[in-house]
Amino acid sequence: MSNTTPQPEDGFYALVTGANSGLGFAICCRLIDEFLHTRPQSQTLVLIVTTRDIRKGDDAVARLQKHLQNACRKAEKSFPGVSMLLHRRVQFRQEILDLTSILSVQRLAKRLLFSTPKLNAAILNAGIGGWEGLNWPNAFYNLFTDWVNAVTYPTYKISGVGWLTKPQIPADGNAGRTEEPPVGEVFCANVFGHYLLCHYLAPLLSAHKADEGTVGRVIWLSSLEAYASAFSLEDFQGLASSMPYEASKRLTDILALTADLLSTTPLVTQYLTNDGPQRAAKNNPSTNTTKTSARRPKIYLTHPGICSTGIMPLHYFLALLMTAAFYIARWLGSQWHGVTASNGACAPAWVALAQQSTLDAMEEREGKAKWGSATDWWGKERVERTEVEGWGWGGVVGERIRKKGRWRHAKNLTERDRQQFEELGKECWEEMEQLRREWEGRLAAVGVGEEMN
Repeated sequence: MSNTTPQPEDGFYALVTGANSGLGFAICCRLIDEFLHTRPQSQTLVLIVTTRDIRKGDDAVARLQKHLQNACRKAEKSFPGVSMLLHRRVQFRQEILDLTSILSVQRLAKRLLFSTPKLNAAILNAGIGGWEGLNWPNAFYNLFTDWVNAVTYPTYKISGVGWLTKPQIPADGNAGRTEEPPVGEVFCANVFGHYLLCHYLAPLLSAHKADEGTVGRVIWLSSLEAYASAFSLEDFQGLASSMPYEASKRLTDILALTADLLSTTPLVTQYLTNDGPQRAAKNNPSTNTTKTSARRPKIYLTHPGICSTGIMPLHYFLALLMTAAFYIARWLGSQWHGVTASNGACAPAWVALAQQSTLDAMEEREGKAKWGSATDWWGKERVERTEVEGWGWGGVVGERIRKKGRWRHAKNLTERDRQQFEELGKECWEEMEQLRREWEGRLAAVGVGEEMN
């Protein structure tokens, strides 16, 4: 979609995928609320929301406008005259994005390169579960024998197997029907589509002045269900897996947590390098990338804990029972059951808006983390480090053990585990970069892909 709104000089540009419902919409609301309360009055939030069609985008922006009006109305009661000022500090832009279509990803990236001066944060929330139902006997057995673990680390979901995206190469036009390798739908929606998008938007994520004290942030949304057993290099896209969602989230963990290692630096640098804006700047005066020194974006990993959203297809009554089960788990001591989407949005919104010095200091002190949305018994929210199989809480052998919210079968990190995780990370980065180059070449060869590099 075209953008005619003037670009604010002191703008904070945040892109949120899958922003029309559930967790994505909640992330947008939290960004608005926390931005207005924590950022200077001179700064404007430019919220770029992506949805799969115009109708959903219109609805999302309308509801976000209403949320902003309510926030301004509340502020007006305490500080008369401030409402109009706050309202002007938030701008909305909607864009169409289908993450299962490489062409859709490229088209969105090209539009943003020509219309946006920079990106402060790309919050990669959209995705699909790929589930078709529940194994009810298994579910009831797990609930009655270990309630908290059953609703924190479920293994009784029934997933579709072998789901594929629609053909990436159109059959019409000069291209004709070209043979192409299969692309896993869950893999593409949850990982590959986002991966490509951030590569193409790397110039905007890098367009930050040295004196800003920050860098662009790529914020992945993972899950507590990112089981190591679900992922296999031999079935990289999870096409043969009975747990494709869990496999995609495990891959997300691996890529994000190994992004700053020396062994992956050449691959990550290659991934986060793209000269697209140099061409875009010639046609877009608002693009200031030629006036700033490129600073490599940083990749962060978050998860929402356990919250009630529409990602799992359930009848309304069953969805209510599921929500009740989540509350019971929280009252029984689980820190991961925030239950509401707003609580689930805590970690990604915090990572997006936190001071760079704060994030750098925390990761320097305890290692690179998977930041999770957590709550206490009453639902008071906070952000917590989350243990990852083979990485621990920060990739540091001998680190402090955190028993609260720990998976029942977790093992303390060893040097061997840590080394294997790093090796796996390098292999996954190599595979992702190879897939990216192959698909870019394949689309360009038949004349349908955008020139993005």
